[in-house]
Amino acid sequence: MSSLARPSVFNPILIAGCVVLMLNFAIRASFGVFQLPIHDAFGWPRSDFSMAIAIQNLAWGIGQPIFGALAERFGDRRAIIAGALMYALGLVLSSFATTPGAMQGLEVLVGFGIAGTGFGVILAIVGRASHPENRSMALGIATAAGSAGQVVGAPTAQALLHYFPWTTVFVIFAAVILCALFALPFLRAQAPASKAELQESLGTVLIRAFKDPSYAMIFMGFFSCGYQLAFITAHFPAFVTEACAAIDPNGVLAGMGISTTSTLGAVSISLIGLFNIMGSIYAGALGKRFTKKYLLAGIYTARTIASAAFIMAPMTPFTVLAFSAVMGALWLATVPLTSGLVAHLFGIRYMGTLYGFVFLSHQLGSFLGVWLGGRMYDLTGNYTVVWWVGIGVGAFSALIHLPIRENRSAVPA
Repeated sequence: MSSLARPSVFNPILIAGCVVLMLNFAIRASFGVFQLPIHDAFGWPRSDFSMAIAIQNLAWGIGQPIFGALAERFGDRRAIIAGALMYALGLVLSSFATTPGAMQGLEVLVGFGIAGTGFGVILAIVGRASHPENRSMALGIATAAGSAGQVVGAPTAQALLHYFPWTTVFVIFAAVILCALFALPFLRAQAPASKAELQESLGTVLIRAFKDPSYAMIFMGFFSCGYQLAFITAHFPAFVTEACAAIDPNGVLAGMGISTTSTLGAVSISLIGLFNIMGSIYAGALGKRFTKKYLLAGIYTARTIASAAFIMAPMTPFTVLAFSAVMGALWLATVPLTSGLVAHLFGIRYMGTLYGFVFLSHQLGSFLGVWLGGRMYDLTGNYTVVWWVGIGVGAFSALIHLPIRENRSAVPA
């Protein structure tokens, strides 16, 4: 194929998918900002709201392969509609919760809503609509769109909390996620699968994947990604608020309007999202040229080093911003590489379901990271143990990706 005939990365399906992911993640990434307002409103222990977010992450993981299979059986747009409605309903009902049990139960709805409008469904659509030459890059761009939502989500929630109670902000966010439905007319991806892929049943592909040691290693390796990201999303704003050194009232940050550590905590989540836009796109571009398993091992190694350096140094506004930038560049860079690796090994016909099961491991890690963060804080008054556990599982993920057999022999001809 000549360079003049080379297909473009961008198409209406990719753009529409980016919009849905951006709205999804803008809301999801803001939940850590509500940690302290809800504590102030009800006096709940830190572990109670942490459990609610942990259950949300677990429901998201359980819902991901379910929505992936529903999308492949009944159509992508129906799955997205169901997800958006569940997301909005869960947020509205959560705004009326007055007990930890009620909040935790309703987060199941929110988690399933995130699954229906999140990576499992949208990346499968984008992957099927992309030329194989551009697939890794397109998945990186779609992942970056989620980070763009994270850039605005936490600061927007923090700003709204200055004018509205947290219950009203939840209702506002419910209206925001319904706006994702306006992107539906453009999400019409046809699967450019091979003839052999089209003839295989979902059960056959799942059995083949579950018997493959490489798929098991991808599954186990994604656990630490969920642990680290969910723990930071849920607890980092509160961690920074309480543990960071004071901001110089005459310094540069104060001049930019960042005068309190609570504001710095919200901005840190936004900064992670900002740097991840670049990190995700760059990871997608690298995935076209280099072996994905080695890129993933490198990302987990870099995360491990960055986390260890941060927790061992005194926490200052500078170290918070530096860590946020470094972790942001590595944040969701694993997603286009992991989803691309699944598609590379097993084809794209059932990519949504196969990636959904891998993502379940991610969300099991998310559940543990969020819940353990709140539990250990209540027991010890700090996050030190939870942080070091994250460093340990990150090192494990770096190692377990190395034996993966990355070749196309697993994909039917």
